[in-house]
Amino acid sequence: MAESIRKVNVIGHLNPDTDSICSAISYAYLKNALGPKIFEPRRCGNINRETAFVLKRWGAEEPELITSVRPQIKDLEYQKQKGINGEMSLYAAWNLMREEHQDTLCITDENEDLRGLVTVKDIANANMAIFDTDVLATARTSYRNVIETLNGEMVLGNPDDVITSGRVFVGTSPEMMEDTIEEGDIVLVTNRYETQHYAVGSGAACLIICCDAPVTRALKSSAEHHGCRIITTPYDTYAATRLICMSMPVRSIMLDHDLVEFSVNTTVEDVRKVMSSTRHRFFPVINEEGHFDGVITSANLFDIKRKHVILVDHNEVSQAVDGLSHAIILEIIDHHRIGSIETSAPALFRNQPVGCTCTIVYQMYRENDVEISPTMAGLMLSAILSDTLMFRSPTCTPMDEKAARKLAELAGVELEKYADAMFEHGGDVAGKTAAEGFNGDYKIFTSGEVRFGVGQGSYMTEKNRKAAQALVGPYLPEARTKQGLDYIFYMFTDVRNSSTELLMAGEGAAALVEQAFGVQI
Repeated sequence: MAESIRKVNVIGHLNPDTDSICSAISYAYLKNALGPKIFEPRRCGNINRETAFVLKRWGAEEPELITSVRPQIKDLEYQKQKGINGEMSLYAAWNLMREEHQDTLCITDENEDLRGLVTVKDIANANMAIFDTDVLATARTSYRNVIETLNGEMVLGNPDDVITSGRVFVGTSPEMMEDTIEEGDIVLVTNRYETQHYAVGSGAACLIICCDAPVTRALKSSAEHHGCRIITTPYDTYAATRLICMSMPVRSIMLDHDLVEFSVNTTVEDVRKVMSSTRHRFFPVINEEGHFDGVITSANLFDIKRKHVILVDHNEVSQAVDGLSHAIILEIIDHHRIGSIETSAPALFRNQPVGCTCTIVYQMYRENDVEISPTMAGLMLSAILSDTLMFRSPTCTPMDEKAARKLAELAGVELEKYADAMFEHGGDVAGKTAAEGFNGDYKIFTSGEVRFGVGQGSYMTEKNRKAAQALVGPYLPEARTKQGLDYIFYMFTDVRNSSTELLMAGEGAAALVEQAFGVQI
């Protein structure tokens, strides 16, 4: 498994409650204890106050948020690539492209942040600009680039100087150069003594001597006197003339605006849409730290590695993370009714009629003889207390209570006292918005063609229950409309007195409640 699967996301349901978060953490811990450590707990929503209290009390980290399991760029084998320095010459970039069989290079700064890109086509176009004799000055090209491009040697001058003015000119004879060479020009010559001296005397900024012709002492002295640099190259005049313009830096021709780039977290679907609407072939990829990481092409989109997931505390599509149909479900651990999720391959499915998923996870620890640490014990205990309302819920079984009491021993806490503190923190709605209070423990279900939401808040004090009811109650009709549901039913449960006040929204909701419970609204 470790070779074929990069990692497995252990995920609870949307609008996670304490069981959803704690079962994800504790089950991922169990799986890592039994095999390769590739299992990572995730959450697909904000945690509520009760869960925040639990995580802080037991020193557990909040699982990383995951909003979708659709394939992303990071699930593909795209082309990892180092960025190049913007001062690299076009010639060096061209050679790098040939060596690495690439036709696009990305320019980055010292922090590996993307600054632009250059393509083979850009370099070819630049090479065809044969009448732009001042391109080296316009591009502020360093003499070091010229030396490297011409495989030359600087006999006189500083390689780090920058060309800021002048044209590139081929010196053939003094007669042909008269009234042509201007001060600051770069002149390519051969071994003709009079041509060399004429160029220096005319104010050339640099003399490039081709064919590795010797530099006489007199020429060097004259050049030093006139402030003229001297570079020698083994190339003949034709080759040197063709190559010298390729010494300008890639930054001078790079595309640095309206760049189309993708984050490693961009979904493959979105990448396809963008690629289909542009003529570019290669696109920069930015890693999660915001730095350049490589390039991607349409060919990379054919070999998609789907994400691997384990679902805990749910088995219905309406409650699952976005894009589940694009992922590979390895396991489902749940205690709810069997819902609508389908798998593309056989999967371990453990579903038991108990009050909490963590009760099942606790059993699996025992079955596999894995030691339960105080932290894991505290998390699983908290989930069982939350889901069973401290054993008062009609879904609670003797198995739940037995597991909770044993976990309380392992965690080293007094069960009833700890439960009071946990519910007290979870029931406080001070400072919450109606939407935050509503989403604390809320799920959407489907029955035939009917879609409905069910939520529950559990409170240790009547004060907290009434405050929550006043906050969330008026929000129910708005939430039903936003979510396109037929009904919403919301329970405000008094844990101590084992009673619930039920609020509802949707045409005909009241009649359904009267029929189901034999009561009058």
